[in-house]
Amino acid sequence: MGEFSVVIRGGRVIDPGQGLDTSVDLAIEGTRVAAIGPNLRGRLILDGAGCVVAPGFVDLHSHAQSVGGHRLQAFDGVTTTLELEAGVIPVAAAYTRAEVEGRPLNYGYSASWAAARIEVLTGHRGDGRATTMLARFADPGWQREATAAEEDRILGLLESELAAGALGIGVLVGYAPGTSPAEYLRVARLAAASRVPTYTHVRDLVDFAPDARVDGAEELVRAASETGAHMHYCHVNSTSLRHVDRVLALVDRVRRAGAVVTTEAYPYGAGMTAIGAAFLAPERLAERGLRPTDIVYVPTNRRVRDAEHLSRLRAADPGGLCIVHFLDEGKAADAAVMRASLLHEDTMVASDAMPLTWQGAADDRAWPLPPSALTHPRTAGTFARSFRRLVGEGPLSIAEFIRRASLLPAGVLAAAVGGAARKGTLAVGADADVVVFAPDAFRDRATYEASTEPSTGVRHLLVSGEPVVRDGTLVLHARPGRPVRRP
Repeated sequence: MGEFSVVIRGGRVIDPGQGLDTSVDLAIEGTRVAAIGPNLRGRLILDGAGCVVAPGFVDLHSHAQSVGGHRLQAFDGVTTTLELEAGVIPVAAAYTRAEVEGRPLNYGYSASWAAARIEVLTGHRGDGRATTMLARFADPGWQREATAAEEDRILGLLESELAAGALGIGVLVGYAPGTSPAEYLRVARLAAASRVPTYTHVRDLVDFAPDARVDGAEELVRAASETGAHMHYCHVNSTSLRHVDRVLALVDRVRRAGAVVTTEAYPYGAGMTAIGAAFLAPERLAERGLRPTDIVYVPTNRRVRDAEHLSRLRAADPGGLCIVHFLDEGKAADAAVMRASLLHEDTMVASDAMPLTWQGAADDRAWPLPPSALTHPRTAGTFARSFRRLVGEGPLSIAEFIRRASLLPAGVLAAAVGGAARKGTLAVGADADVVVFAPDAFRDRATYEASTEPSTGVRHLLVSGEPVVRDGTLVLHARPGRPVRRP
């Protein structure tokens, strides 16, 4: 056996897909895993002693699609970060922009049902940026029920985006409460016919909005059962809150009947969204037990004072991001709600990482990120925090955590691309997307007050065989990220 381009030496290699958990060397040649075994020789030797060597984490739900966002996620162990819940239109523009600018991590996009709806119902065409779509969220024009002819045009746009390589369909039905259940079923049927997943932010549960057209959880599982589509349930924690047990029981029921429903969660009691979202209207806050003061407007990093203040912010900056404190992480009952979603069978770790908001001029390529860059701490810390809560303080083994952070989401990605994605495993021939982390030191540091503090404990992180993090330090020039899209 000859000399390889890179060898990670002396680490504990854990690959749930192969049932592998042993101290051994891992070799990389070019962009692929080349060998696993003892005493391998390499031109570049990376020290793995005392560390876990694992397939890089695959984040199915990240809106932080910039160089700065990718860098934060790299220190959280992520090697592939995907914009699937919201999606974009046109996907070709998003892929081209990322390729021209370069990205540290692998990237990909779904077709955005919301952007298609906005285009058809209001005339505003997307530009391949999720942030552009956020600015339209408060417009009631796209939230209404569509006519049959308008539905045809929406479905036609989605079909063309799938043909352009989109990784399924992102469905933000929770932001458009006027949408008919029949339209949602049509979207699911299109996904089933195209053999791609959907990624849904469900509409309100009837527990929150008794007059809702349909219960959001029931709508999703019904679509899975009736159409055969793979329905991915985004952030089941924040859309279910204290009703998560009922929602997960529904998921279990349809899974037993053969439906394909996958779930994800993140380990925080607060969410983040556009302040113009329909469910944040002052008159609707009580549905979730919220008050205006539970909302922090990120551009100023200050809490909303009252209902009048909230109304003014929604009118002036409907796409402005805000943090919404749904659950009290310090209360045992609320902490149990978060654990229930994270520990449910086959729940994947996914961050819902958010774009950076800048106080002053944006400088996305600065590192470390300056204090003027603000986001939700989940952008920087979801995977390390989940590891701490589920492994360090919880019942999961390291191998089971890696399965939920890498292997299971890679399986969803494989369904999206129509075949093996070569991610989520360290098998010979797999993409050389690798995280090397010290279990005792893998910790989140980002807080609501200091949201861009990177996690600690990642010693090395390689994407397509190239180090993005080496010896705990960011490789500033590294842009090895590659597009993931349907052929």
